[in-house]
Amino acid sequence: MSKWIDKNPTGAIVLKDGSVFEGFGLGYVGQVTGEVCFNTAISGYQEIMTDPSYCSQIITFTFPHIGNVGVNRLDYECLSKPFISGVILGSGITSPSSWRSEKNLNRWLKENKIVAIGEVDTRAITNHIRVNGLIDGTIVNNPSGIKEFDMYLKESKKWGGIVGQDLAIKVSTKKKYVWKEPEVGIYKKKEIKKSLSHIVVIDYGIKKNILRCLSSRFNKITVVPCNYTYEEIKKLKPDGIVLSNGPGDPEATGSYAIKIIKEIIDQEIPTFGICLGHQILALALGGKTNKMHQGHHGANHPVKDMESGKVTITSMNHGFAVDYKSLPSNIIQTHLSLFDESNCGIKISNKPIFSVQHHPEASPGPNDSYYLFDKFLNLVERNKYA
Repeated sequence: MSKWIDKNPTGAIVLKDGSVFEGFGLGYVGQVTGEVCFNTAISGYQEIMTDPSYCSQIITFTFPHIGNVGVNRLDYECLSKPFISGVILGSGITSPSSWRSEKNLNRWLKENKIVAIGEVDTRAITNHIRVNGLIDGTIVNNPSGIKEFDMYLKESKKWGGIVGQDLAIKVSTKKKYVWKEPEVGIYKKKEIKKSLSHIVVIDYGIKKNILRCLSSRFNKITVVPCNYTYEEIKKLKPDGIVLSNGPGDPEATGSYAIKIIKEIIDQEIPTFGICLGHQILALALGGKTNKMHQGHHGANHPVKDMESGKVTITSMNHGFAVDYKSLPSNIIQTHLSLFDESNCGIKISNKPIFSVQHHPEASPGPNDSYYLFDKFLNLVERNKYA
């Protein structure tokens, strides 16, 4: 039974089609509008909420136990602050029970100014999105109670949506830096032999674990802003380039990124694209991207490697997909979603350049997709000593 029974709800999500889902307020007091999606992962809520790819989105968690391991500084995926617009939970926030917990989730939400609501019918929201598609909405936390919803409906209708938005420029680093992972307590890693190659990461919304996976294989990782010019990148003398994940409409981001990536392709620099980086690479190759009906958000997505025939369980977070049929004939489809047969990977047949739609740095398999970083390493080494 909801805690706000017999009185006005203190929390709600008001969708632009007029649908209202009531609950009680959590986290930061206020309201914010964004695109409402659902995530089916049963773990990793902190990593999900700190993934910059969720910029301007309101996440509906389908798993009920959120908050049970608290929050800690090591599981951040963003480099600074989280960019999500809001959080919708089926229950209240569970009290933390983990030796790694440093903070209660509700306190963390308040400190990061993230509006959340609990005791909401998340199953109904998920079904609504599955039938009607991704939809804009306004999430509200008002401890005094919400008496009417018309003003929030107007805000939902007024918001422009994610299509056409360049959000990468919002979440990207503003200046170049060399990635050095801090070593904390028992998490100190043993020194391993690494490639001496220098990798430049173009940051469209980079996740920390991508940088960790790269730094475990390469000696030097330099991260640059998403609008860094090719001339600036060239001065860094990269042996390989990574096009990172990120939020927003790839076509909007492509207004500056496509020119840079075309130069990289022409110079045949070994390149690995992930998620948004995969989509922008496809655009640079002459392809198209489409807005998906409900997107892919979760850690249980089966993806088939078309070259090996192997099926891996992957983590995904995207609302746009590459239209493989729009790509030129020298582009090979390497990965395919077994949920809906959408494209999940490509490579250029005659160049050391490839990309995937899913997130190989995440670990739902738990290590199913790490081979892609090894593949990139081998491409870089072969090209360097060819």
